[in-house]
Amino acid sequence: MPRISGQPKARAKLKASPRGTRVPKVGFVSLGCPKALVDSERILTQLRAEGYEVAPTYEAADVVVVNTCGFIDSAVDESLDAIGEALERNGRVIVTGCLGARPERILERHPRVLKVTGPHAYEEVVSAVHEHLPPRTDPFLDLLPPQGVRLTPRHYAYLKIAEGCNNRCSFCIIPTMRGDLVSRPIDEVMREAERLVNAGVKELLVISQDTSAYGADLRYARGSWRGQEYATRFIDLARALGELGVWVRMHYVYPYPHVDKVIPLMAERRVLPYLDIPFQHGSASVLKRMRRPAHAVDTLARIRAWRDDCPDLTLRSTFIVGFPGETEAEFAELLKWLDEAQLDRVGCFKYSPVEGATANALPDHVAPEVQEERYARFMERAARISARRLATRVGRELRVLVDTVDGDIAVARSEADAPQIDGVVRIEGGGKLREGDWARVRITGADAYDLTGHLAPK
Repeated sequence: MPRISGQPKARAKLKASPRGTRVPKVGFVSLGCPKALVDSERILTQLRAEGYEVAPTYEAADVVVVNTCGFIDSAVDESLDAIGEALERNGRVIVTGCLGARPERILERHPRVLKVTGPHAYEEVVSAVHEHLPPRTDPFLDLLPPQGVRLTPRHYAYLKIAEGCNNRCSFCIIPTMRGDLVSRPIDEVMREAERLVNAGVKELLVISQDTSAYGADLRYARGSWRGQEYATRFIDLARALGELGVWVRMHYVYPYPHVDKVIPLMAERRVLPYLDIPFQHGSASVLKRMRRPAHAVDTLARIRAWRDDCPDLTLRSTFIVGFPGETEAEFAELLKWLDEAQLDRVGCFKYSPVEGATANALPDHVAPEVQEERYARFMERAARISARRLATRVGRELRVLVDTVDGDIAVARSEADAPQIDGVVRIEGGGKLREGDWARVRITGADAYDLTGHLAPK
């Protein structure tokens, strides 16, 4: 859904006013993954620094920026629909983000947009806003909160450590849209992380296209933070973030051998015992056609070793069913792999062609009805595994972080739950808690995805 506060109910009516007599207001719609959300936050931070306000509705905005996603066809359709809605309700629209890397797709359907820029084109977006909505005043940095403008709740934040990707998976066009890996130096990342924590953030979600490749493009250059030297490297980043005393959650980690080194930090709770690894399939032949990095690695053996070292490790992943050429035997391999891996959190996509992806040229595309049937079987198997694993937590006491409170029910997350993509812990009788509170909860019930509990006695 478009990430704009409030629900527009009528076409925006923009009234002309002399330049400089009113505060210019920008509406913002942010679509796609957390990496795009961070891009949106950076753009909004710069605009706020220059005296712009963020409009809560289309009607209140003088111009609307739509940050698009273009990873799969459904995301492209959602982005094009969001642009159309913004044009209909406001009329003055600037487009950025991944779909902006293919401006012809946007302009073919929406020729009235004011400007189209590609992903992480912060300066171009701000320049376009300047062109079509000049700032009222010179920049005043004290307009900003210390952590900048964020679209997430105050108690958690995404920390983007790199742009782009060096992998060339056959189903993916991210490198075409976002380029090769460009890592941020570790001292720069740690200064941002420290600012966020000082501003009240209690959970940092580390994101990039390939988090475990962090720093490879910089030859693991060294940087200094708090008087200590660290390499721009995945393990050094985990060690440094572990010094901040907050939850640190690792996303988009590929199962390279050096990931093994972070598991002891997770066992010590220096960082959360949680890995988001996009395995994508369990059949070696399918992974080879996907051109997945480390496709020949015995991931099941690696998972077993990780759990030996850190029994509480939570593993989440995503998979693709119905990839071109996927046979029934290869799909059975995937189900068998899933049974052995016993992953805690699983998502699944049915393969769909993406314009520009090399997988489009592969033979033997799987019929939609077969994809649907395999998707249903996969998700049924994954749900049974999830239910069994969650049932083992009944009777345990967990530390949780509260996200929302509705009446007498507080909705929180344990260390095993990333926001918006994993399950939740519903706390009965938690009405006195507040967003961002820590709580101790005794678990009393579980279903396939979520836990239920009540506040543990102090």
